[in-house]
Order: sequence, then C-alpha cells, then structure tokens
Amino acid sequence: MQIEAPALLITDDDRAFRETLQGVFAPRGYRTLLAGDGEEALSIVRNEEVHLVLLDMHMPKLTGLETLRRVKRFKAILPCILLSAQLDELVIEQARSAQAFSVLAKPVTMSQITGVVRQALERTYNWTDRRGGPASV
Repeated sequence: MQIEAPALLITDDDRAFRETLQGVFAPRGYRTLLAGDGEEALSIVRNEEVHLVLLDMHMPKLTGLETLRRVKRFKAILPCILLSAQLDELVIEQARSAQAFSVLAKPVTMSQITGVVRQALERTYNWTDRRGGPASV
C-alpha cells in the first residue's frame, strides 16, 4: 500500500505535548489527528484513516500500552510508537511483546521522533519521503 500524506494519531494527555508534535509533523506534510487519552485514540483509529499512532505510556482511562494492545487486535499492521518519561526494562519488554514499532524515552528530540516515524512508515507502507528518495533515519 502506497500512501501520499500519512495520517499520524498523536495520543497524549498533555495537550501542550500533543500540539508540539502536531507543530513538528503538520508542516512536513503529515495529516495529524490528536487524542487526549486511549479511549479517544481507539475511537479515532476505528473511524479515521490512520497510518501511525504515537502513544504516551501514562494517560488516564487507558495507558499507552493498553491502547496499543487494543489497536493491534483490530489493526495489526498499524505501527505504534510508545513514548514514556519513565521507561524501564519491563515497559520496553511489554511494548515489544505487544508489537510496538518502537519505544522512545521522553523527552525526545525532533530528529529522533521524525526519524522513527519515517522508518515506521517506510517499513510498513513502503512510503518514501517528499524529496522522492527512500525515507531515512
């Protein structure tokens, strides 16, 4: 499946962080969708075209890990990237077993997050960046 403008779902209970990521990705040609918690993210994934999900680990209602597991039940191909300010080996292992594409520690750098997103889109959808070459990290 080839995609032109990837749709990213940014899920974090911190509105400022969501909007910061939106400000990073929207000018780069991504369509950005925002969710404040895991339940809202699940609703969006069920009702919208989404190519990648960014998930904060610690959110009310559902954690990022619980949301990731539920997303994978009905959209197994959808790459999910888990972010957490409190990463430990257990969380990393649980995320890997839940088929997270990647796990990133907050705070993340712009190059770190944009690189992992490009890599996930390239591997999942054979997506190439807007410069015409293969997406690179």
